[in-house]
Amino acid sequence: MAYKLGLVTYNMAKDWDIETIITKCEALGYAGVELRTTHAHGVEPTLSAAERSEVRKRFEDSNVRLVGLGTVCEYHAIDPAELRRNIDTTIDFVKLAADVGAIGVKVRPNQFMDKFGVPREKTIEQIGLALRECGQAAEDHGVEIWLEVHGSTRRPDHIRQMLDIADHPSVGACWNSNADEPENGSIARWFRILQPYIRSVHINELTSPYPWRELFMLLKEIGYNRYTLAEIPGSSDPDRVLAYYAALWREMAGF
Repeated sequence: MAYKLGLVTYNMAKDWDIETIITKCEALGYAGVELRTTHAHGVEPTLSAAERSEVRKRFEDSNVRLVGLGTVCEYHAIDPAELRRNIDTTIDFVKLAADVGAIGVKVRPNQFMDKFGVPREKTIEQIGLALRECGQAAEDHGVEIWLEVHGSTRRPDHIRQMLDIADHPSVGACWNSNADEPENGSIARWFRILQPYIRSVHINELTSPYPWRELFMLLKEIGYNRYTLAEIPGSSDPDRVLAYYAALWREMAGF
């Protein structure tokens, strides 16, 4: 089965409720959605059991898959209490993901702490070990953890080191289509480094110089069959923008 187009509610759709998200995705060709925390849809760990069941039912009764929950959890903090808080919050989102029927929870490494004198190797290890703990909780609840290729830690070789240290089958990568990845117009080298771990994919402006056709080809080559999730700016005319984006995606991805 080929991969599908989906939407991240980070900017586009940040002010929409669940019904609006589902209605627009169904009408405009988006088969899945990653719901970003703190946004208007309100899918947060504070939901009651009944509210979680209702969110799950809304998606299961639609043609839109609730792919993931996009958190801001990160594990680079020097303060052990802050690190613990982020791990515990991740586990809260893991439980929420299981209850609402999402596949995974997106987290991020975000930054090195060089300016505080912390060696990068130590931060990489700390993030990896935190991911292992979160991955165990995810496995216990039948979901996954996706580490976004994000922040000053975003080089794919650094992300690969973190994931190797985590060494957990429920922990993978969220490819983020960062503008600084191409080398001589190609992302192939970086993609191959993370290939075994890719569980989710964020895409952005398809009119940018990023080698989108190569990305889509590489995803087909590895048999990726999940979602490429559009993380794009909001618009005063969202239906037009989303319809155009979906048409361009179909042409570039060959669907």
